[in-house]
Amino acid sequence: MKITIRYFASLREAIGQSQEELQTHASHAGQVRDELLARGGAYACLSRDRAVRLALNQVMVQEDAQLLENAELAFFPPVTGG
Repeated sequence: MKITIRYFASLREAIGQSQEELQTHASHAGQVRDELLARGGAYACLSRDRAVRLALNQVMVQEDAQLLENAELAFFPPVTGG
């Protein structure tokens, strides 16, 4: 299936792009994270050792969230307000 991946804040800076299209066989958000981590290099910023939040179609989700064709999966670091 085809999904859109979006990166925000420090993740966007580390990876060097704000979004990309991904062809995947993943059925859950966490599996996509695993696929991206397997690329190595800049994608190490998505490591499970780091706090990274996920949103699926603009709704905060856990890694077990189910994906559907043409979904938008966003990765971003936790943010604080002031």
